[in-house]
Amino acid sequence: MRTILITGVSSGLGRAFAAGALDAGHRVVGTVRKAEDAEAFEALSPGRAHARLLDVTDDEAVLRTVADVEATVGPIDVVIANAGYGVEGVFEETPLAELRAQFATNVFGVAATLQAALPAMRERRSGHLMAVTSMAGLMAVPGMSAYCASKFAVEGMLDLRKEVAQFGIHVTAIEPGSFRTD
Repeated sequence: MRTILITGVSSGLGRAFAAGALDAGHRVVGTVRKAEDAEAFEALSPGRAHARLLDVTDDEAVLRTVADVEATVGPIDVVIANAGYGVEGVFEETPLAELRAQFATNVFGVAATLQAALPAMRERRSGHLMAVTSMAGLMAVPGMSAYCASKFAVEGMLDLRKEVAQFGIHVTAIEPGSFRTD
């Protein structure tokens, strides 16, 4: 049984990843932003589904959460940095504040999560870091410039695989296309 940390499990892809991992018999720590989502998540598999309240844009909270999981649930074997969202609109009309917020969650939230998990994985010489990018991180989509730019940035960041392979740490980019989410 592995311990898997997944950010953004309240709904959508994160919830699906968590359900699949729980069905496979793993222990899953899922992050949510609202207390009511925490209760619903833990009800999926009492004893193996553990929720943590977390805003991935709060770097210190990310560090505390990862340290807490390592101390109370066990060593994290797999991280899936999934929390994110999409800003739609033509670039010319997208306020810079929305672009910054998009990057705060989709890029720096991923970076904070992966950086927080790396030291313990490196020490154990094992682990798997995963992040949800998108096909939009490989090929831009009109009307979604901010989102595409954030996913292109994550694609580049995940080349950290070249830095961590020597420590037995694997890195995977999850690149879904369009899908319906709740």
